[in-house]
Amino acid sequence: MAAPLIDALDQQLINMLSRDARVSNRKIAAELGVTEGTVRGRIKRLQQDGLIAFTAITGFEMGKRARLAFINVQADVDKVREVARAISDISQINAVLITMGQFNITAMCLVDELDALVEIASDKILTIEGVHHVETSIAVRTIKYNARMAKITRPMEIVDEP
Repeated sequence: MAAPLIDALDQQLINMLSRDARVSNRKIAAELGVTEGTVRGRIKRLQQDGLIAFTAITGFEMGKRARLAFINVQADVDKVREVARAISDISQINAVLITMGQFNITAMCLVDELDALVEIASDKILTIEGVHHVETSIAVRTIKYNARMAKITRPMEIVDEP
């Protein structure tokens, strides 16, 4: 599947929406010198192509004592995709990334209690076939977190190669 194409107008539109997603189509159209219908159509296409999405981003303060946790996983190289898929099926996991380096998978989640992190890492992830080692780290203080920088990435279809 070919990557969706965006032009300079799409990029300007995305930049405006990334600063304030609640800006009206009328204001965007006036600033970009196009019609409101053009803005509406472009936004619809960008959403359909998975290039933009509108959502409310909650702060960590929404949880009682929610802490961002990282779970780094060493898995058999030939089972990385299968393990990543199994980890992504764990309801408490919010993100799964296949990585390079000492660990080949990183999972992220929010936990209120350390016991919850132990349960996820040791009782769930470490028991998945192909997992050798799990290391966790937990954010104890957030110095900087810019949710606007969390760009959308389309979940990759994990296909086992023949």
